[in-house]
Amino acid sequence: MALGFFDQFLSPTHLGIPLILIAMVIPWILYPSPSNRWLNNRLVTLQGQFFNRFTQQLLLPLNQGGHKWALILMSLMVFLLSMNMLGLLPYTFTPTTQLSLNMGFAVPFWLATVIIGMRNQPTAALGHLLPEGTPVLLIPVLIIIETISFIIRPIALGVRPTANLTAGHLLIQLIAT
Repeated sequence: MALGFFDQFLSPTHLGIPLILIAMVIPWILYPSPSNRWLNNRLVTLQGQFFNRFTQQLLLPLNQGGHKWALILMSLMVFLLSMNMLGLLPYTFTPTTQLSLNMGFAVPFWLATVIIGMRNQPTAALGHLLPEGTPVLLIPVLIIIETISFIIRPIALGVRPTANLTAGHLLIQLIAT
């Protein structure tokens, strides 16, 4: 049976169950949950210190209004870190190599930032469609071009990590053969 180089990126199934679901749930099972005791064990304490330090570093450049995004950014970061670390194990499936997972993250986050930006600062959000000092003849064409590039942005955000992970795995397979 001759396999192609890109067959390693097909979404595997076992008994009709997509393994991407299992691969996404298993890392969350491995994280310990804090108890109601006054003193936790070393693993929970180390996990808490890591999360606190990571959140501080994540929110350092943001103003006070951006701190409400801490929970969703932190959970996304831990999830992606877990998924990519899972891919380092031999004979395991990395869900972040799938375009569907990356697009599933890119489109809602892009849409949320667009909606929040349009709601909070509509003139600044629409101001990005037309640079300052643009000649009058170029305004309609430039607005169309900027709108198209603005709409294509979530596609690029979803395809880029898939292409990077695929290229790395493909390079390893090419060197191995």
